[in-house]
Amino acid sequence: MKKLLDAGLKAPSHDHLREWHFVIVQDRSKRRELIEQTIKPRSRKEATDIIDSWGMTDETQREMYVDAIPKQFSMLLNAGCLIVPCFRQTTPLLQPENLSDLNAFAAMWCCIENILVAAAAEGIFGVTRIPSAREIETIKRIFGVPQNYEIPCYVALGYPQESAARAEQIEVSVDERMHINTWQSGAV
Repeated sequence: MKKLLDAGLKAPSHDHLREWHFVIVQDRSKRRELIEQTIKPRSRKEATDIIDSWGMTDETQREMYVDAIPKQFSMLLNAGCLIVPCFRQTTPLLQPENLSDLNAFAAMWCCIENILVAAAAEGIFGVTRIPSAREIETIKRIFGVPQNYEIPCYVALGYPQESAARAEQIEVSVDERMHINTWQSGAV
């Protein structure tokens, strides 16, 4: 765990202060309390209804969500490790006056990415789940997180089961996304 968090703490930071903290939820009863108060178990039918309400039309993307949403409750409850990353935010996160107001948020996601990459290098799979505003308040209450800190996601880590299916990813061509000197079609 320390090795993964140390990798996270080496991420670039907007202010070099790295005001990042991590609640490691090892206590199973505390984890159950958190998950049961914040996440409702969902069926595949409920997941389909949710993504229909989002207007999601790509079949690969739809299947990924229909598969993942019903697994979230048990995944967070039963993961080998559950991390709640926290970062200090000095301005209202959801009401930025300019893009610079989001620097702490962006830096925290760089930290999370480093944790996930370090975990992958160890053969550990990681997933994130972004909590709703109501969930964030519950997390802060349960774990005593200061009000001037934000919680961007849950990070669940663990070794994959032998039978674990990997979601199909949409293939993206670098050549189609790379633009040299101008955003011009076929500029590679």
